[in-house]
Amino acid sequence: MRKIIIIGLVTASASLGGLAFLSSRQPTNSSGQPTAVAETSPAAPINDAPPAKPVAPVQSLLNKRLHSTTEPTSLWVITNRQLPLAKGYTPDNLRSPAVNLRLAATNEQMQIRGDAAEALEKLFAGAEQAGLRMTLSSAYRSEALQAQFYNSYVARDGVAKADTYSARPGTSEHQTGLAADIIPRNDACHLEICFGDLAEGKWLAANAYKFGFTVRYPLGKEAVTGYSYEPWHIRFVGTALAAELHQSGQTMEEFFTIQ
Repeated sequence: MRKIIIIGLVTASASLGGLAFLSSRQPTNSSGQPTAVAETSPAAPINDAPPAKPVAPVQSLLNKRLHSTTEPTSLWVITNRQLPLAKGYTPDNLRSPAVNLRLAATNEQMQIRGDAAEALEKLFAGAEQAGLRMTLSSAYRSEALQAQFYNSYVARDGVAKADTYSARPGTSEHQTGLAADIIPRNDACHLEICFGDLAEGKWLAANAYKFGFTVRYPLGKEAVTGYSYEPWHIRFVGTALAAELHQSGQTMEEFFTIQ
């Protein structure tokens, strides 16, 4: 979520010491810890494009019951404010992918589910072949860490505004271990909308599906997903569903007809 220059450290619990503060739009200090007060205005991303109308369900040959959309371990699980994960859910097969990492490999946010890790490694290799160098900015995030992030935003911006760009504890895709925030190696447009205009952002939008990922919060679908446009946030769903979503222009909510 978007880059914000921060002052004032939020005290992290001992069990979360050293964890980076980087939710889709998480403010962090140089050591990756959450902070609470923004030096610049944390206004929501400006989007001049008119809201896109929800895409009507289309005929698909993909078996929509192949995986559950409610079971937290499922490849197709959908979580949002209306569909929280099981309390305290933690994936049991997290690992650090062999890609360029923003933080130490042992950091919680540099972990991702094993199946997603393998796919992410192939995605990074594909980007390298295209002459693009990227970095994993954030992947898995525990419910406790997400609570720190979200509460910090609420204290600063209020609940209504925070909800447009930060997931409430227990409802973050990052907690599933299937989501990843990607940034350029040179840190340009770090978790900012302008990432979508960079070569890295354009490549990700055009090619992520080939590796089983979808850009989860696309432009113009804020009313559908509940979150602002995030060209850097990708979600692993497998190549079959990723291709369906890419070709149809649908979000997961639209494809599975979830209100």
